[in-house]
Amino acid sequence: MSPERWFGLAVLMAIASVSTWKVDAWRYGKQLAQQEHAHQTFLTDLANANSSLILAEQGKRLALEQWLAASDRAHYRALTDEQTKQARLRDRLATADLRLSVQLDAINSVGCDGVQATTSSGGVVHGARRAQLDPAHAQRIIGITGDGDQGLIALQACQAYASEVSNTK
Repeated sequence: MSPERWFGLAVLMAIASVSTWKVDAWRYGKQLAQQEHAHQTFLTDLANANSSLILAEQGKRLALEQWLAASDRAHYRALTDEQTKQARLRDRLATADLRLSVQLDAINSVGCDGVQATTSSGGVVHGARRAQLDPAHAQRIIGITGDGDQGLIALQACQAYASEVSNTK
């Protein structure tokens, strides 16, 4: 073979190699572009899912905060109403507008048959005998029951909070 033919064959093989390399590079580039697009789509979908999850959690948190605020207002209102009622009761006891009394055991205080020997001319109530408490003792009793009422109101608020928090999870 002549050197020109060898040279022509070598040029032809070089052109074939370069064109094959160019076609392969084009195909791989296209595959890489498709993979990059698929990866970007996956990342976008992941970011969107994460955003919607965050928004849902923020909505739950906002709802819980609003419920807690309403619950605190209701608890405060119940507590102040109870304190006002207790203060009025203490005032009525202090001014002798109201007297506390206790029921006496009718059998032991009257006799063995449980019937009063005489009726009081000042009243028409036919029932068990009663004894009035000293105003200072009545004040202490009202204070104790007021503390108990406040404790019950606080307990109800705690139970409502625990119930709401456990239901939101």
